[in-house]
Amino acid sequence: MRDKDGTLVFVEVRQRSSADHGGAAASIGRGKQQRCIRGARHYLLQLNPWPPCRFDVVAIDGDALEWIVAAFDTSA
Repeated sequence: MRDKDGTLVFVEVRQRSSADHGGAAASIGRGKQQRCIRGARHYLLQLNPWPPCRFDVVAIDGDALEWIVAAFDTSA
């Protein structure tokens, strides 16, 4: 999706029935971040020039939803 400022936003959605064991956001470890980054780079090969990008996370724990803007970056 695109943010209103033109930033291309890649969103990872994770759901857990509860926040036990760290919850949904904690389930996005380094390996998952790297897979998201590789997927984004593959998609970006189609675009020239690359727009500004960011990686957001939507974490759902039970009935609670949290949108984490710029949850991680390409240094993962």
